[in-house]
Amino acid sequence: MAEIRVLAFVLAGGKGTRLYPLTKERAKPAVPFGGRYRIVDFVLSNLMNSGIYSTYVLIQFKSQSLLQHLRDGWEASSLLRSHFIIPVPAQMRTPSESWYRGTADAMFQNINLIEQADPHLVVIFGADHVYRMNIREMIDFHDQKRAEVTVAAIPTDRRLAAEFGVIEATPDSAIVGFHEKRADAPTMPGDSERVYASMGNYIFSTPLLLRELYADAAKESSSHDFGRDILPGLIGRAAMYAYDFQTNRIPGDPPDQPVYWRDVGTIEAYYDANMDLRAITPVLNLYNRQWPLRTAGYHDPPPKFTFDEERRRGQAIDSIVSGGSLLSGGLVRNSVIGRNVRVHTGAVVEDCIIFDGCDIGRRAKLRRVILDKNVRVPENATLGYDIERDAKHHHVTETGIVVVEGHRSIVEIASMQL
Repeated sequence: MAEIRVLAFVLAGGKGTRLYPLTKERAKPAVPFGGRYRIVDFVLSNLMNSGIYSTYVLIQFKSQSLLQHLRDGWEASSLLRSHFIIPVPAQMRTPSESWYRGTADAMFQNINLIEQADPHLVVIFGADHVYRMNIREMIDFHDQKRAEVTVAAIPTDRRLAAEFGVIEATPDSAIVGFHEKRADAPTMPGDSERVYASMGNYIFSTPLLLRELYADAAKESSSHDFGRDILPGLIGRAAMYAYDFQTNRIPGDPPDQPVYWRDVGTIEAYYDANMDLRAITPVLNLYNRQWPLRTAGYHDPPPKFTFDEERRRGQAIDSIVSGGSLLSGGLVRNSVIGRNVRVHTGAVVEDCIIFDGCDIGRRAKLRRVILDKNVRVPENATLGYDIERDAKHHHVTETGIVVVEGHRSIVEIASMQL
């Protein structure tokens, strides 16, 4: 049988406003994750590990950090000599010469790339979720069902229905209803507590996709979005199926390994997903060599822990510590530490996420804090112990997570000192 030609598009142009202030200066897909990665690395790794080698990344808002990461981590990789991952800014190919007005409009503005490549299938995935997925299994499902559209789906708490597209499907997985971000969306048959949520990952047969994109672009009343316009409009007109992500299996994982997918759209969800990594048996396994999470090839030295004296012992417990970091007599517990971080004597970092280049001074104490890049915390400072005081200077979530913006000077943070 002839090989199926697949062209992938990664939608990486969202503002990510709910992740503010981490998205103040960067696109959501470029937000650091797990010490040395970026959120976009998950979808790109899934595509590459699944043998999908032709990918366009559609970018838009605050894209400089994302462009730099793609250049350093993916375009320059020797793994890409036989294929490509190319970032594509908004082409403004519509008569109004506008930014992307929705996910369908983003695809329409780049429709020439599809027509030039002439693939059998077009894979359209988002760039703002944390998960591992064998996309070849979804393609096989699409082929077996003789589908024209396949939507990846996963059961989700009904209280989150307003945040997702909700699918109604028959027992053989045919989609008969699609409800975009409606709190009153129908629950799953026999399960009144969950809805069948779209993951925002789609496979289209090329002829259908081209036809629908042209038709949608001509509709002045359309919001030009897959979830709001394209998918609901295909009900009853096309062979559209839901692929149950729970059936997905990753090579090298135990057969009973549960699937993992997180929408890290809020600070709390982002924080929890990072904390998942440091568990003794993490539900998100980054140590499967058959399914690596790829990123930029940094040339950092290994992390280092110095001093073995009482009250001056460099150590990390139940934590991730990335390359180039130096724990010089400081204690890190239940935390995720980025690259080239310095934790000085007597400092205590607990339940924190520390981005690259941060410097935590002697005897400083941090608890449930996210430090953005290059923050310098002075000696004896505290964060996360007095939420009311912290909220006067920094962003604090409803659950008490303190977020300190990057590139803060020591003068600005000095007010935190005891």
